[in-house]
Amino acid sequence: MNTPIAIIAKNLVKERLRKGLSQGELARQAGVAKSTLSQLEAGNGNPSIETLWSLCVPLGISFANLMMEPHRSTQLVRRGQGLTVAAEQADYQAILLATSPLGVRRDIYQVESQPGKGRHSRPHLPGSVEHIIITHGRALVGLSERPVELNVGDYLSYPADQEHLFQALEPDTRAIMMIDHI
Repeated sequence: MNTPIAIIAKNLVKERLRKGLSQGELARQAGVAKSTLSQLEAGNGNPSIETLWSLCVPLGISFANLMMEPHRSTQLVRRGQGLTVAAEQADYQAILLATSPLGVRRDIYQVESQPGKGRHSRPHLPGSVEHIIITHGRALVGLSERPVELNVGDYLSYPADQEHLFQALEPDTRAIMMIDHI
């Protein structure tokens, strides 16, 4: 698994080259020291949210796209274990759970479910991805052949173009569900 700084480094270099910018020019446009950018592209350092945002603007990318690799498989993030970046000037941190690819439509739902027979879903349109965050209770969620038990605060994404399941394991289980449609 790549470390957060390794992912950021790879994406910074890729996006800087895509835009045709030198390190010096990107650093100037972002208002950061060239040495800071050089360290980040080398996979060193512990950048703040402010530094990363300042680099995203001239690159024309979202903060999330700088920090995550695209994936087409199941992704599980347990509460407190996501890719975390802290602010410099406030007691604030952001935990990135998922990014949305360009050209994707995202629908967001609140799910309420009771124990018993689970909701077995047939495959959605090709390329669809579901994202689940448990907000109350516990549930068995994911691809039908290998669902994962999720607790409050856990996040799971999986290809929704395959058969999948949501089965509450406690009364009044609630979740936020997002579906990406390509």
